[in-house]
Amino acid sequence: MHILQQILFVLALGGAGFMISKRIGIIKSTILLGRAEDRSDNPSERLATMIRIAFGQKKMFDRPIVGILHFVVYAGFILINVEVLEIVLDGILGTHRLFAPLLGDFYGTLINFFEFLAVGVLVVCVIFLIRRNIVKVERLQPTRHRELNGFPVIDANTILLAEIILMTALLTMNAADSVLQDMGNEHYHKVGDFAFSGFLKPLFSSWSEGALVAYERITWWLHILGILAFALYVTYSKHLHIFLAFPNTYFSNLKPKGEIPNMPDVTKEVQIMLGTAQPDANASTEIARFGAKDVKDLTWKNLMDAYSCTECGRCTSACPANMTGKQLSPRKIMMDTRDRLEIVGANMAANGGNFVDDGKSLYGDHISAEELRACTTCNACVQECPINISPLDIILQLRRYQIMEESDAPASWNAMFSNLENNQAPWKFSPTDRFNWVEGVK
Repeated sequence: MHILQQILFVLALGGAGFMISKRIGIIKSTILLGRAEDRSDNPSERLATMIRIAFGQKKMFDRPIVGILHFVVYAGFILINVEVLEIVLDGILGTHRLFAPLLGDFYGTLINFFEFLAVGVLVVCVIFLIRRNIVKVERLQPTRHRELNGFPVIDANTILLAEIILMTALLTMNAADSVLQDMGNEHYHKVGDFAFSGFLKPLFSSWSEGALVAYERITWWLHILGILAFALYVTYSKHLHIFLAFPNTYFSNLKPKGEIPNMPDVTKEVQIMLGTAQPDANASTEIARFGAKDVKDLTWKNLMDAYSCTECGRCTSACPANMTGKQLSPRKIMMDTRDRLEIVGANMAANGGNFVDDGKSLYGDHISAEELRACTTCNACVQECPINISPLDIILQLRRYQIMEESDAPASWNAMFSNLENNQAPWKFSPTDRFNWVEGVK
């Protein structure tokens, strides 16, 4: 029987590993579709940013109560999964609590610590479910934010319920295990009662030994298979930020938030026009595209931002355009970009790794001109994001395409652009007449 369980476990572990690695490959290939961008400078500052923002959850604590609750789930996820190492080894080797003889009395202390975290995670997940579905926090409601309709709401509730089930399985598994220890079952070594599951032992006191073994094995399998399923599921979910938050914050934009990068080709043309630079005889005269129309025109960091988005809505709740009823939602910009990436990834997977033009694009089919024009470029969304995502960068690149290639701008904007091109100023005056006002002063 043990051999059969070992074989089934190895098959489940291998199957999950294969599907997860395949999914990671698709995500990596779609991120690498983006334009090259060098984010390798200042490694020490980048590491400090990652430790402060991703590990330390600094921005989460801008809202202290939510920050503390999120930290409990975050710490629980990181530390409880240390126990998974023992479960995996037990499954492969056919053992039970492999580390107990090696760690002695410290083993019980370690399990008690894990149970403390498990109860914390369980309680916080219940609180989060209440906030979403009973208290109805405004920024998390699909009735107010159209981007949350459908899967996003199901996704958030599914993960919270899954966490509750997994933590409940862990605690009741330990309780059944403790009762079997008291019965002297040879497979369940005596390691003592545990902090929280010890209170659950009376629930199993009247159970037969066979029923207890069956329950303990079922919950053991539920726990490990649940973790493997969770690991695969998060690659399709907003909870991918659990893993991507770390590289995403490491590759943060270290420049001041108010600094908007110019397009090098356009900058060169302006410099030539002003006489501060000379044309390069060997340079290509063709510019591939002004701004971005589809995800391939964005940078790889923009695409990593999209996969890293937590859908928390802090960006949208701080957006002045959204507050006044405009179409723009920075969260939707990130979600739309990720949705388009998923379509592109499926396209590539179906065509041997090559993208076949499907006649659609990020601009127009996912993000509208009205959304882009509503942006005030205030950087509120960038400031609020807990993992340093920049919806504004994507908006600016799409808006450059919208205006410079599609010529889709209000008449007042076009007049200003024409004046800038012809007069090097927003006003309709020749540069030679610029100081005529001085005559009136005399």
